[in-house]
Amino acid sequence: MIGPVPMHPDSPQMIGPYRVVARLGSGGMGEVFLASSPSRRLVAVKVIRPELLGDPRWRARFRREVTSAQSVSGFYTAPVVDADPDADQPWLATQYIRGVSLSAVVLDKGPLPEQAACRLGAGLAEALIAIHRAGIVHRDLKPSNVLLASDGPRVIDFGIARPLDALPLSRSEILGTPAYMSPEQALGEPVTPQSDVFSLGATLVYAATGSAPFGTGHKVRGRIVHGAPDLSRLPDPMRGVVTRCLVKEPEERPSPAQVLTALSTLLDAHYSEEWPPADVGELIGVQERTLVEIRPSCRPSTSVLDTGPGRHPGSPP
Repeated sequence: MIGPVPMHPDSPQMIGPYRVVARLGSGGMGEVFLASSPSRRLVAVKVIRPELLGDPRWRARFRREVTSAQSVSGFYTAPVVDADPDADQPWLATQYIRGVSLSAVVLDKGPLPEQAACRLGAGLAEALIAIHRAGIVHRDLKPSNVLLASDGPRVIDFGIARPLDALPLSRSEILGTPAYMSPEQALGEPVTPQSDVFSLGATLVYAATGSAPFGTGHKVRGRIVHGAPDLSRLPDPMRGVVTRCLVKEPEERPSPAQVLTALSTLLDAHYSEEWPPADVGELIGVQERTLVEIRPSCRPSTSVLDTGPGRHPGSPP
């Protein structure tokens, strides 16, 4: 289903000062809920899974996510509204983006039209410029972490982002989604902003063709490190810049600014500025109608996730 879904009876009804309205999704680290602020502004609130709370490594990772997300600004990310990484069940609230994930769009409607894929790539490059300017490597850019909104794409989920000056992870701590990892990330080597550029290229291939460039499955890391990407179905105007993004050697890949320039030039030369694509607009409409159906049925409750001592609506994280 596209967009919010009704909550399970065991779901929290309050997270900090935010009243939970619906469930947006889940991942390996936590769940994400749609919630309403005291003034009725919608936010997306992420909480750590209860079974992970006893492990201090997960708490530290969540704290890094909060710090990373707070550091990034720009048109193509979701701004942090509030957070409490030290609560009994830590949470992070960001602006709710009225959009649908790239993965959901492609699964439901098929690959994006050429001009939309090109516009998407330019937006993602601009997002990476803002992320890297904040001194962060995202490390998990992939279709499910890209939202397509009516005014352009957004990059979300800084769950495994790390500062540029952080010590490299050990090979046993390799994190990320294999199909969209760079070769150096797959090998457990130091990851730089150029790793995000590789992931950008892989995400664009998925957007334009419906498939990851190196496929999926348990052998995908080996293909990323040693194999050639399948770009046979990629539109010709985009193939050059995407090919450069997917070069094995990090130092030979373009910078996000160079990717942005190349794709902006393609937009000027080959495509109109139409956005969002009709299929994306349709799915956003479905999501909006779902919101209208879900919100009136929700009632306030006193069931609250602990926000820690001294927390109140509007207090700084």
